[in-house]
Amino acid sequence: MREFSLPIATAYALCFAFGVVGLIQLAGMDFVRRAYLRWGYPAWTARLTGGVELLTAVLLASSNARPLGIVLAAGINFISVVLLLKNRAYLLALPGIAVTAVLPIMLLPIQ
Repeated sequence: MREFSLPIATAYALCFAFGVVGLIQLAGMDFVRRAYLRWGYPAWTARLTGGVELLTAVLLASSNARPLGIVLAAGINFISVVLLLKNRAYLLALPGIAVTAVLPIMLLPIQ
């Protein structure tokens, strides 16, 4: 059995995070819909974002597709942080900024 390494643990943690957030957005929870509408985005934006986040979670879970998952996670994360900062939701942007710091860990060689 292969040992658990920091890059793999990071990938699974982000897989879980993107999966949970994707499900929340796909569920169309009221606070998510209100935020998108308040910021001037159509209601379907939350569902599209949720679907892309779930796809990212699946890609991060697969060792063969992980590089694509990292790229997708970085793109989603960048757009999310910029959107939140633009709308002055500074505290909500902090987790995204933390994810930015964690993403490069998955690029470390697996020992």
